[in-house]
Amino acid sequence: MERLKNIRWKQRFINFEKSYKLLDKYIDQPLDTEIERAGIIQLFEIAFELSWKLMKDYLEDIGYSMKSPRETIKQAYQTGLIDEGHIWIDALTDRNLTVHTYDEKLAKKMTEDIVRIYFPELKRLYEKLVKEL
Repeated sequence: MERLKNIRWKQRFINFEKSYKLLDKYIDQPLDTEIERAGIIQLFEIAFELSWKLMKDYLEDIGYSMKSPRETIKQAYQTGLIDEGHIWIDALTDRNLTVHTYDEKLAKKMTEDIVRIYFPELKRLYEKLVKEL
């Protein structure tokens, strides 16, 4: 069972890495149109979803048990896997908003937050876990 948990987070990392690299590819592109903003938000939603599931799998591999994204983020912060727990909680809240609502004003703010705040956190997680492989 332990071996399976170890394999699970590594497999999840591969999927996260694909979504992270795709977001990284477009994060510095102009986000002037509605379709560009919608695209970057969608890429973020996928990368974020995979990131918290990756953290959950990783933490389970080292002996923790969580049931929700919020619990996972809190545990990841407490164990030092992530440094800015409040930013991850904000990202979770914003991701939940964008999944269920589309508003142009919200989309503009969200893309700014993705570029300035949330993507750098995804990058830190990626860089930390790529060293673990």
